[in-house]
Amino acid sequence: MSLDEFRSLVLRHARPDWTTPVEGLHISRVDRPAPPDASMSGTVLALIAQGTKRLALGDRVYEYRSGQYLVASLDLPVTGHFVDASPERPALGIGLTLQPETISELLLRAGPGDLPRPGAATLPGIAVSDAPAEMIDAAVRLLRLLDQPRDRTVLAPLVIREILWRVITGPQGGIVRQLGLADSSLTHIARAVRWIRDNYRQPFRVEDVAQLSGMSVSAFYRNFQAVTAMSPIQFQKQIRLQEARLLLATHPSDIARVGHRVGYDSPSQFSREYRRQFGAPPSQDAARLRDTAALTLP
Repeated sequence: MSLDEFRSLVLRHARPDWTTPVEGLHISRVDRPAPPDASMSGTVLALIAQGTKRLALGDRVYEYRSGQYLVASLDLPVTGHFVDASPERPALGIGLTLQPETISELLLRAGPGDLPRPGAATLPGIAVSDAPAEMIDAAVRLLRLLDQPRDRTVLAPLVIREILWRVITGPQGGIVRQLGLADSSLTHIARAVRWIRDNYRQPFRVEDVAQLSGMSVSAFYRNFQAVTAMSPIQFQKQIRLQEARLLLATHPSDIARVGHRVGYDSPSQFSREYRRQFGAPPSQDAARLRDTAALTLP
């Protein structure tokens, strides 16, 4: 089994909505490069079959290509794009949603000495590695099951567990193992991330979110920065601006109200930070989003 077969199966099963009959498995195909787009990463394992994707999180930039995988242990605000896609050679890959309960089950089944000893350092929320042959082999078998509905329901969860095991025992395993541990530093930071995402419109004190996370202020700030590559306030700003962009796609002429809805009291500050994030002021970017949407309509 090879990367060639993996590529050919992804190409055959790719659909416009990225979905598959296997829960948690998504297939992507991108036919042309596009400007970097802001989105949430999801808690995911992404394995590239063809092409190269570049992803920015805070001040960190990750690039992964054919035969490599990316893991994201939190749903983080990222900016990314495929850099070398074309209709003749589309960018292809699969994504697997990481379920903490499945990872916990695998950790419980591991025998003594099967897993590396945990390190003391706080791990980043995103990392990239080369995919071992065993992982690509399992990905090929998982995609083959898309043509075998009788076997798919029973066997697909087993193959997904095999893929996750390869990640857990691989060089980035520490990032994923944290998802299955009830009291890891990641679970404390995840609690803060969820709170900021749910309450991104309102100002907050870092001390209060640190207390919510069950950490001292200094430990919280250090761990949050290590995982997300941003301070808590920068993280909130990323969420606000991404939400504003979504709103502007449907309300392009209501810029002041959109800024206020996402938590900005000052229209000038909203416009300034929006331009810094997306490379154009809200009015110009809204017009571009509207034109892009019109071009994609049937």
